[in-house]
Amino acid sequence: MIKILIVEDERPISFLIEMNLTSRGYDCSCVDDGLKAADLLLENSYDLILLDIMLPGADGFELMEQIRPTGTPVIFITARGSVEDRVQGLRAGADDYLVKPFEIVELIARVESVLRRACKTEERYEIDDVIVEPKSMLVTKKGKPVTLTHKEYELLLLFLRNRNIALFRDKIYERVWEGEYLADSRTVDLHVQRLRRKLGWQKRLIAIYKVGYRLEV
Repeated sequence: MIKILIVEDERPISFLIEMNLTSRGYDCSCVDDGLKAADLLLENSYDLILLDIMLPGADGFELMEQIRPTGTPVIFITARGSVEDRVQGLRAGADDYLVKPFEIVELIARVESVLRRACKTEERYEIDDVIVEPKSMLVTKKGKPVTLTHKEYELLLLFLRNRNIALFRDKIYERVWEGEYLADSRTVDLHVQRLRRKLGWQKRLIAIYKVGYRLEV
């Protein structure tokens, strides 16, 4: 299981991050002080660190001095959003930089992206009798291959990477079809219907009135 350390002194933010990442199968630990984080880094190894900059005890840049030699990927999550701050963070060795306030969907996407670049993504997803193996792009149900179109597969991955999150139709369309969503378009709905039928997920892919869809796991 992928281990993520969340170093954030604002408890509501760290709780929100932990809740959403845990629901996706990540093993999360939280700490609200730079010195406590430094102790944890000496005692444990992590696959990813989500790091605030302004922390009591030791700030994020000081912690980066300890983290950098380990090669552990880091995403700075901070209210400091100027260009100078971003440049400083990336030059300090961070793999990404996210400014507060942020949408949880964007955080999840950045976490997935950094883990993929670091070759630390989960090798497969398993829900009920459906298994998805991203490395081989293989989808099976009850051990038998499921034939999906390219867009159906991309849509499936989007739901898997955002489990238990309500996704708006326009955001789904923009992420999968990479274009501007038209309000009267039925493209997303038709592809969701096909996924439900092929995977038997009528009770998993839930429609949310006037919003979009959520994969419940």
